[in-house]
Amino acid sequence: MIQFFQDSNYKFVKYRYKAITVSALIVLAGIVMTFIKGPNWSIDFRGGLDVQVRFQQDVTDGQVRSALSGLDVGEVKTVSSLGERDDILIRMKDTEDVQALQQEIGQRLTSAFPGNPWEVRGIEVVGPKVGAELRDQAMISAAVALLLLLIYISWRFEFAYAIGAIVALLHDVLVTWAFFMLFGYEISLSVLAAFLTLIGFSLNDTVVVFDRIRENLKKLRQMKLGEIMDLSINETLSRTIITSLTVFLTILVLFVFGGPVLKGFSFAMLVGVITGTYSSVFIAAPVVLEWAERKAIQGKKK
Repeated sequence: MIQFFQDSNYKFVKYRYKAITVSALIVLAGIVMTFIKGPNWSIDFRGGLDVQVRFQQDVTDGQVRSALSGLDVGEVKTVSSLGERDDILIRMKDTEDVQALQQEIGQRLTSAFPGNPWEVRGIEVVGPKVGAELRDQAMISAAVALLLLLIYISWRFEFAYAIGAIVALLHDVLVTWAFFMLFGYEISLSVLAAFLTLIGFSLNDTVVVFDRIRENLKKLRQMKLGEIMDLSINETLSRTIITSLTVFLTILVLFVFGGPVLKGFSFAMLVGVITGTYSSVFIAAPVVLEWAERKAIQGKKK
């Protein structure tokens, strides 16, 4: 079995304040950029027009996107159907004059693909109100997920561990959000799915570290909590690196070759895998240590 960092003895806890400072600066930058330029919401959340068309001869979504350049296009992607010719889904952000927009799209496609007849397979209008409801439901889903995880970690370990895990999860989401604000990627339902996936990935890594800390607390009662945490993180470091690297390389291939439709999803996963690994080492366990030390100081004062 391949192992990295087999005999590592890094003092992770020692650098917790520097790590937390770096994370806090990134999160703060993300919050500032959110207020300055706002999120780049997709049609799923802000509303828009969906037009699904089928050409007699195959065309790529890139060709259609080029034909519609200059319009407020949210997304153009190929939709495959089993046993049938592929359709092209065109998502427009503008819904002020749907009829005029449909005519403009038709003229652009006819002009760009002469001799290649096409037909409209379906039209769907997503109003701004529906988009706002989807956005609110997404935020509620994330909040409920965090609450359930808080209860689960408190039951499996202790409340201090639950706080550490939730802080680490919030850290991962906010840091990934900051990078979305920086690069201006569109936030769609697939990106939301990536965020929720990251919560599960990061939690799994954190629970492995917490399990090892709990085991070592029973065996090494003479050691300080900070030393036990360093030892536990080092013991699980090889597993953490191998798991994260495997996921990272898979998502990297998706990011490079997946096309524009999957760019947002794969970018969120790339950033999230890095921050999830980082937070399991530098955020989750140190938060538990700070909680335990402050609780011990308060107990001495009493």
